[in-house]
This record gives sequence, C-alpha cells and structure tokens, in this order.
Amino acid sequence: MAVREFREKTRQVLKKYQQDKSALIDILHDTQAAIGYLPREALEEIARGLGIPLSQVYSVVTFFKAFSLEPRGRHLIQVCMGTACHVRGADKVLAQIEKELGVKAGANTADLRFTLQTVNCVGSCALGPVVIVDQDYYGEMAPEKVSGMLGNYS
Repeated sequence: MAVREFREKTRQVLKKYQQDKSALIDILHDTQAAIGYLPREALEEIARGLGIPLSQVYSVVTFFKAFSLEPRGRHLIQVCMGTACHVRGADKVLAQIEKELGVKAGANTADLRFTLQTVNCVGSCALGPVVIVDQDYYGEMAPEKVSGMLGNYS
C-alpha cells in the first residue's frame, strides 16, 4: 500500500468520527483495521486531522498492545504466558507453534498469514494454557492440538 493510500484511508476514518479528538482510540482501531497496522503516515494524518501533537498519538499507540506500528499477519495468535498457563505447559505449546510456523514469538510468518505474540494473562486461568487466535479462545491447549488449531485459519 502506498503512502497516498494510507493517508486516504485515514482521512476516511477521520471523517467518520467527524475529527473528534475524544474518539482517538476508535480512530486508531478503525485505521488499523483498514490498513492492517498503523504506519507513521497514518499517525501523522491523524495528528493533523485532530489538531493534536504527533507525540500524543504515539503515546496512545505505544501504550495499548492492541495497536501495531509494524505490519501484522492476517491472523493474530496470542499465547498466554500468565502463571496458571505457564505452570500448565504454555511454554511447550508456544514452542510447538513456533516450530510449526517457523517463527519466534513477536514475529510474522513470511506470507503474513500469522503474527505470533505472547501475552501476560488473558484472564481465563481455569482453561490454561490458553491460546487466542483472532477472537477464538482455545483452552487446555497442548502441543499435539496445535496443528489442528492452525488448520482452522487460511
């Protein structure tokens, strides 16, 4: 996607929210959904459109883990590494996912099909270890279940 496209998609989102400063988080979410991540050009357009400093936009983007300054895969995989999940084998599940995807946590697959991340806790401790793919929760995950889970996403 070219810089001009980033800016145009961002302008459309700003127009939707009538350039309302109080809607910054919603604007960022919708812009990320339209582009796939938040490139600098989009953030500059948001700051300009809302009449706020670029540093303020960056502070919000970098505070929330939901936002990405780098391109992400079509599917976001989050492996819970909280205490309950960890003691139930989340590290083994993560290792299997890394092996099958050929990437380490924090990276995208070469085809941008998946982004793999670890998270501190997803609040589903009784189901641990938990893996979230997009909005789908997989509880009581085990290394032998990884292939089947990944097969659900094209």
